[in-house]
Amino acid sequence: MNTDLRSGFTTGACAAAAAKAATMLLCGAQSNSIHITLPDSSKEVFIPEYVRPFGDGCEAGVRKDAGDDPDITDGVLVYARVVFTGSSEISFAAGEGIGMVTLPGLQIAPGEPAINPGPRILISRAIRDVTSAGVRVEIAIPGGEQLARNTFNPRLGVVGGLSILGTTGRVRPYSNKALRDALLCSLDVARACGYNDIIMVPGNIGRRAAEKIFSSENQQIIEVSNEWEAMLDALNRYTFDSVLVMGHPGKLYKLAMGYWNTHSKESPAAVTAIIDRACKQGISIDTRTITAEGVFAGLTEIDRCRLGNILAQDILDAIRKRFTIKTQFSVMLNTIDGAITGKAGDLTRWR
Repeated sequence: MNTDLRSGFTTGACAAAAAKAATMLLCGAQSNSIHITLPDSSKEVFIPEYVRPFGDGCEAGVRKDAGDDPDITDGVLVYARVVFTGSSEISFAAGEGIGMVTLPGLQIAPGEPAINPGPRILISRAIRDVTSAGVRVEIAIPGGEQLARNTFNPRLGVVGGLSILGTTGRVRPYSNKALRDALLCSLDVARACGYNDIIMVPGNIGRRAAEKIFSSENQQIIEVSNEWEAMLDALNRYTFDSVLVMGHPGKLYKLAMGYWNTHSKESPAAVTAIIDRACKQGISIDTRTITAEGVFAGLTEIDRCRLGNILAQDILDAIRKRFTIKTQFSVMLNTIDGAITGKAGDLTRWR
């Protein structure tokens, strides 16, 4: 990681600062700066944009600064509203832009606001810095419902908005950890929903093809992005009967080439390897073709099917060789428009 890049703060840390500021006003105190102790015991200062009475309680807003991380929630306003409840407990509620959990398998039970355990602890400690009384704290992010459409939340069964996330309170710039964590959550949800067979796809092209061909539920289709090593390694923690790896050959053939992170920064384009494989099998290819899609577009139907099956088998062999997983694997390749162009493995479950 480039040490010149500036770290930022999670939505959980911002929510904790907002909750503390609102609780202070609720208890008759106020400060222009809010001190929060993060899980590593370090202290950070947040400056609320506002702290004011609201109905029977008080509210405060903190603007998120994600540092140099390309975070979708960078710059959003995270606000907390707190009211006394008359009990000794701290309860959580979802305000505007915060999602609700609807499926099992996540860290938060269905029916609860999508405020993860780490942020709940951070928020609770911040409130307990001020009072031991019971309060209800509502967390909100204006515009969060729209932003959440560009996250994994809809596929994880979190509806209506964003999740309040963060285990350390800090955002490390350009880290892939948050992405991996979100991807791994999708396996938890699929297992908790009772699926024995799942479809793993790189992204939208594979997902659209799977939805077009199979009557699969949303949570049964697992998007892997480029994190194939992490996701395939994780399968040993589950008891899926079968896994269908499905997607475009231009992306998936990188696995056969030995690249388990298929991001363009981490792996070369697959088209040259695909052309070489075709030529070795006596399949005539226009070697000037610069995309995998172009390779298949220029083939006869028989050669398209033949090459697709060869590539699919190469990918399946690479997975079996690289990973010791008891799950039964199969591979299906599709073009950008969703047409199947190659198969390998036992596809009985997927007929």
